[in-house]
Amino acid sequence: MTAAGTLPLKKRIALRLFSAKRKADALAHELHYLFWECTLRCNMSCLHCGSDCMRDSATPDMPVEHFLGVLDRIASYTKPSRVVVAITGGEPLMREDLAEAGLKINRRGFPWGMVTNGYLLTAEKMEQLLASGIRYLTISLDGLADDHEWLRGKKDAYRRACRAIGLAARAREKGLSFDVVTCVNRRNIRQLDRIQHRLVELGAANWRLTTIFPKGRAAENGELKLDGTQLTQLMDFIAATRREGKIDASYGCDSFLGGYEMEVRRAPFFCWAGVNIGSVLVDGSISACPSLRADYIQGNIYQDDFIDVWNNRFAVMRKRKWLKSGECAECKLWNLCLGNGLHLRREKDGKLLSCLYHEMGGV
Repeated sequence: MTAAGTLPLKKRIALRLFSAKRKADALAHELHYLFWECTLRCNMSCLHCGSDCMRDSATPDMPVEHFLGVLDRIASYTKPSRVVVAITGGEPLMREDLAEAGLKINRRGFPWGMVTNGYLLTAEKMEQLLASGIRYLTISLDGLADDHEWLRGKKDAYRRACRAIGLAARAREKGLSFDVVTCVNRRNIRQLDRIQHRLVELGAANWRLTTIFPKGRAAENGELKLDGTQLTQLMDFIAATRREGKIDASYGCDSFLGGYEMEVRRAPFFCWAGVNIGSVLVDGSISACPSLRADYIQGNIYQDDFIDVWNNRFAVMRKRKWLKSGECAECKLWNLCLGNGLHLRREKDGKLLSCLYHEMGGV
């Protein structure tokens, strides 16, 4: 295994070639992935929530017809089949009209999927979603029972998440693609082998492990952020799991990882926010990845044309030289990283909140 701080010549060359590609992609800025934050209501109280969701949100759900107007505008600009719609929240299944909304999205030619905690996903609800054309599903499982329910703040959350994973595994024969995402923290990192075993039992084929970044509720909780030794342990686990091949494990898109690049995920790191990823938040705000939340809002669908905003107001996300400050200014691998994920930047001054490469000993 290659350590985080070591970058062999062959890998460095591959990453430089990838850098040239992402520059071209930033110039083209083709929209490939559109998040719809359909609600801020949620049936859980997660310790790491970045949206400060709650059961009765002060912000009302966005009417589906308002979002469909955005899709109709996008359809006049590019082929709907080229843009995946990812429905997120809050918890999307809090909406009683979710399947109906999905059907309307599907009839417009957009492939769509959903991110869910799985608590409300019953066999009946799964059949409704399949009938409405759902293609992709991400289900959260953050440990075995005690650890999952500690992080999620909800009794019976573990059993219901496992039920949802089992339902998704059986729906593969009907064309559903799904993965399970695990937020690794200082408690559940001790159980990764057991979590892997449980996921294989349930029929999961794709497992995405990610770390928790210090924003929202997670900003002040010391049990959530891994230290450098634990980060290295996580990367070594993912690499070993990929070699073993029982489940396709990968690390999320959080950060540049130095020598672990192309060892723990399929493609090299780049934050695609605003390059080919956009989002419509529940209040109509136009941004990129929902993980940015209020950072980098570029417009609002109730005042602005989405395509005009997409083409003309996202330069801050497509030209990253302004991120070369602080510790990034001195980093020898700046050109391969370009300042890490935008969600890891503090809103008020752009300060980098976390760099996993340096935390694992990269120099």
